[in-house]
Amino acid sequence: MKVSTLQPQVAEPVNDLIAASERGLTDQVHALARARAFAEPLIAEETLDSGENTLDHADAVASILRSVGGSEAMQAASYLVHACVHLNRPHEVIAKAFGENFAALAVETTQLMRVQRLSRGAQSSAHLVDDPAVQTENVRKMLLAFSRDLRVVMLRLASRLQTLRWCAASRTEVSEQLARESLQVFAPLANRLGIWQIKWEMEDLSFRFLEPATYKQVAKLLDEKRIEREAGIEHLRASLQSELRAQGINATVQGRPKHIYSIVKKMRGKSLDFDRVFDVRALRVVVPTVPECYAVLGWVHERFIPVPDEFDDYIAKPKGNGYQSLHTVVRTRQEGSAGLPIEIQIRTQAMHDHAEHGVAAHWAYKEAGAKGYAGVSASGAYDAKIAVLRQLLAWERDLSGELRPQGLSEDGRVDLLTDRIYVLTPDAAVVELPAGATPVDFAYSLHTSLGHRCRGARVDGVMVPLNTPLQNGQTVEITAAKEGGPSRDWLNADLGYLASHRARAKARAWFNAAAVHTTVARGREAVEKLLQREGKTAIRLEDLASQLGFKSADALFEVVGKEEFSLRTIETLLRPAAPAPSQNDAPLLRKSRGTDKGGVLVVGIDSLMTQMAKCCKPAPGDRIVGFVTRGKGVSIHRADCSNLREMAARNGERVIEVEWGAESRGGGSVYPVDVAVEAADRQGLLRDISEVFTKERMNVTGVQTQSVKGTAWMTFTVEIADSARLARVLGIVAEVPGVRSARRR
Repeated sequence: MKVSTLQPQVAEPVNDLIAASERGLTDQVHALARARAFAEPLIAEETLDSGENTLDHADAVASILRSVGGSEAMQAASYLVHACVHLNRPHEVIAKAFGENFAALAVETTQLMRVQRLSRGAQSSAHLVDDPAVQTENVRKMLLAFSRDLRVVMLRLASRLQTLRWCAASRTEVSEQLARESLQVFAPLANRLGIWQIKWEMEDLSFRFLEPATYKQVAKLLDEKRIEREAGIEHLRASLQSELRAQGINATVQGRPKHIYSIVKKMRGKSLDFDRVFDVRALRVVVPTVPECYAVLGWVHERFIPVPDEFDDYIAKPKGNGYQSLHTVVRTRQEGSAGLPIEIQIRTQAMHDHAEHGVAAHWAYKEAGAKGYAGVSASGAYDAKIAVLRQLLAWERDLSGELRPQGLSEDGRVDLLTDRIYVLTPDAAVVELPAGATPVDFAYSLHTSLGHRCRGARVDGVMVPLNTPLQNGQTVEITAAKEGGPSRDWLNADLGYLASHRARAKARAWFNAAAVHTTVARGREAVEKLLQREGKTAIRLEDLASQLGFKSADALFEVVGKEEFSLRTIETLLRPAAPAPSQNDAPLLRKSRGTDKGGVLVVGIDSLMTQMAKCCKPAPGDRIVGFVTRGKGVSIHRADCSNLREMAARNGERVIEVEWGAESRGGGSVYPVDVAVEAADRQGLLRDISEVFTKERMNVTGVQTQSVKGTAWMTFTVEIADSARLARVLGIVAEVPGVRSARRR
């Protein structure tokens, strides 16, 4: 390609050149010619990885950029990019010769080329962080976020298209990774930018290298060559627009020639044979109003032959995403036979703008998974940012800077892509992180365990502190210990180790779990020592916890470790009361002589053995009655004892008067009594009730529990010196959450 074909268009200075001239760099107006002259000695004799001459490649890229409206600065950068690798300090050298804008553009593009090369290598090794669809979308986001100067994206699109063109023309083999990246990343990116001519050509060329047999098969099925098809569509478009305007309808008709890749996608996506793909040739009619849409539809159906069952009214019934348009398929009228099928879309300008730039834009609904063909769904927040990219070409053509696009800063950079960054693993898989993320955030995003064990990091091969903020496009490698946990410093926001809320939550959860582990270990040690002291080491810890109302042994150990559960309660469970004797048994006899040590006075009888009845377990403060047994002294019952009533009914003469002696009312003696508790069963119920007795200094010598259909029935045997005090304690027990009743048995 001759240099003369790339002479700068002085009438179209760009924003950065205006800024440069304002800084006194007036020689920048000839930047394109100067950039080529600057780079030619460095790159004229070298070739790219594809085998293409580097200078020829740069010439062709500049031509592509010019054809799509790229500025002179972008064209000049196509040469400077390849010169960067030959300079020791490329940014400094280019900035001095051409200005800061040119230097930033060239250096950022060079960095992006390196990132893409690494990413292709990772995909070839199948080292992906997520599934291929997610990985592809991450790469797209990374390209845009890393290339905050949007001209970088344009340079890469043009360069990739030229590589595919050259390989196709020279019949040079293209690697599967490069072709797939072109199809899955670059072509959709061109689509999102609205650069249709790059999009469709890149899709067809990529598909040609990925599936050559299918490509040739579909190419043969087309009855015309692409140029002839496009010419036919253009003739039909002009004719239709002229006839509609002659009918008084102010319509704009656009041709939509389908290409080989889009035909194959439709055949596969809808399981159609080639002869059923009606929109191989397609037209779009844009009119001012809705009534005119239907007027055009009626005229089209008169002018052509409608294809049955191939009509959709998305105006009357819009798609779920708001898309509106009339779709119909017709055939041209030919003598003796039906003509070629043509798909025609009819919509208003407002509908068209919504379809092109709103939620139903071509790239959104044709690349989104559910109703699309094989694409990748995009998130809503990301989609909103993409809307800014639609203004790229207008921005580049806005030479005077009078209408700066919304969302662009003064230097022409996007401000909306700053909330996320995209970095690479050592295998060059892309990882998305919040802006300001550190190597520790990166480690946690890969795996929680790796985050806990993170001890060091290399960024682009250089060791950095763990609180170093990462930048787009950097390669991060984590050094991890074999075991261990995070540092407490990581939770200190002032130290800046963690920017991700998710990573911070993971680190905090580790410390919480570690604290519980320590508490459980302390509680286990205390319980096991108690069992050894009591000689009960054969007891299963799970069974012990269950008897105490806990769901697991660890739950018991945790409350013991927190000192929220008294070990004395466990002791009372391990020391059950002696088996209750029958009515005629006398395991314990007390002698009473007046005010003797027995604590009970038997009226009129001295030195008579007495024993406390096990059926009612009287205690000081209770009204009591004696019953003379055969050979075993006097059995002392509560006056309201049901057993006493039965015995008195049979042998009334054996009932005698008794009363508590002075010794029983202040001598320090304790008496076992039974307490019945009914409550709604829950975890920790036994613990809470036991704590009441412990705080009231009442020794529990036995516990029996049973749970039936959510109701717990508990019997506590406690030692008391005064029944009045027991009544007060039972009132406290009744206030424990879940307790329905607490009474003396």
